[in-house]
Amino acid sequence: MAENPRCVNNDRRYSVQDSVKTVAKPGLLRSTAVFGGMTFLSRLAGFARDLLQATLFGTGPAVSAFVVAYRIPNYLRRIFAEGSFSSAFVPVLSELREKGDEAQIRDFLNHIAGALLAVVLVVTGLGIALSPWIAQVFLAFADKDSEQVALTASMLRITFPYLTFISMTALAGSVMNSFRHFGLPAFIPVLHNLAIIFAMLVLAPLFDIPAYALAWGVLLAGILQFCVMWPALARFGVKPAFRLDFKHPGVQRVFKLMLPTIFSSSVAQLNLLVGTVFASALVVNAQSWLYYSDRLTEFPLGLFGVAIGTVILPHLSRQHAAENREGYNHALDWGLKMVCLIGIPAAVGLVALAEPLCATLFQHGKFTAEDTHMVSLAVSAMSIGIPAFMLSKVLLPAFYSRHDTKTPMKVAVWTVLVNVVLIASFVSLMRWAELPYAHTGIALATAMAGIFNAAALAWLLHREGAYRPEAGWLIWLLRIFAATAVMWAVVWALRTHVGDWGQLHGLYRLLWLVAAVAAGGIAYLATHWVFGLRLRHLREV
Repeated sequence: MAENPRCVNNDRRYSVQDSVKTVAKPGLLRSTAVFGGMTFLSRLAGFARDLLQATLFGTGPAVSAFVVAYRIPNYLRRIFAEGSFSSAFVPVLSELREKGDEAQIRDFLNHIAGALLAVVLVVTGLGIALSPWIAQVFLAFADKDSEQVALTASMLRITFPYLTFISMTALAGSVMNSFRHFGLPAFIPVLHNLAIIFAMLVLAPLFDIPAYALAWGVLLAGILQFCVMWPALARFGVKPAFRLDFKHPGVQRVFKLMLPTIFSSSVAQLNLLVGTVFASALVVNAQSWLYYSDRLTEFPLGLFGVAIGTVILPHLSRQHAAENREGYNHALDWGLKMVCLIGIPAAVGLVALAEPLCATLFQHGKFTAEDTHMVSLAVSAMSIGIPAFMLSKVLLPAFYSRHDTKTPMKVAVWTVLVNVVLIASFVSLMRWAELPYAHTGIALATAMAGIFNAAALAWLLHREGAYRPEAGWLIWLLRIFAATAVMWAVVWALRTHVGDWGQLHGLYRLLWLVAAVAAGGIAYLATHWVFGLRLRHLREV
């Protein structure tokens, strides 16, 4: 490899541009498959973690306290890590790479690393210091002297430092993604789940309240992921030094783009936080029921929606920087079609198999049949919004790649307002009617707000002339609906044949669930095959 004195790493000299050339540049479909495959491993580890958590701890007050203490820094992670920050950082880095000024790229990375670290350290310190008040805000309808508020505040002090480590980890991942290297950043969440599993098995017996191990596991996960990802940047000839200068042009540009995206890139998580506040007015187990339902609905979103959105952002940014409007429109059209191909059957499948999934994955030990029923109701309600959540993951990069962060922010504000109104209405009506599943109203409101968000983004993108649907959409959707209907019929027939999944032995639950998912998947793919869909049709031009 050619020497270049501007880039020194481990006593060897590399050029950032030369390092990029050593990295394969696969197409969108292949990149999405790599990202999705690694994410699939992470989700399997996540299900193992959730199964163990449900078995050991159930859905009591301590687990509900952990859910809140984990959700708050996790929301902030969406701002300072892979969400808002990444959405502003990747387009700027992609534009610098298009210009090919290596010294400017290195200087930018050094200063953005220093600025990000400084900001997250301050936020982490404030979070730890203000944890009692933060807990009271997010448990606004609970008794201020209740055990849950005190537990949440205590766990927040443990989980907040996770934000610092995961933010720097995400910076490393964003750099790798801009080089079209998606494997390691997608795999790294596996370590997150393994760290929490380790904490539950090894650390839990050391605490009077075993659920404290969950909070320590989150912190351990952040440290572990950072220790793996940051050194891995050396492969690209890039290992940022920390330079602190908030007046640096690149830093100011990223932060200027980032501020409006704080709402827009994490609107789904913000809506979950709104739901967390309202859930404090319900039975204490409601927090845990919503947490487990969110974990199930996150599976298709993380496996496919996030994968496509992550892969397509640097591609759209390069097309925009090169002023290739045709390539930009085609890539976006491809992403939207892929989301519909996967998101619609995923939503229908989750509704059909909500209770079997909950019984198979969670109904062990302290997780009761009532918990299974309550979680499955929330899963069914939330699943309505899965296609919209996935569409938003593709539509947002379409704005960010053009450096338009204000439009998504305005949509996000309206989305949160819609969510608040819907949750307040649904929960109030259900509590007035004394329905035991009022938490389902929170899930349904979140799903409907997600639909509003995706519809508004799509309409505005089309109105601005940034996207024009290509030919073939009607046939594409009709084929998806027909294949989904066949899949539903097959899955529902198997579910009806089995009956009450909770009455089966654990192994039989798993075998029947695998059979139902496999049969539904085969039916869906076979129907598409009959209608003429082939793998070559899924590849971008």
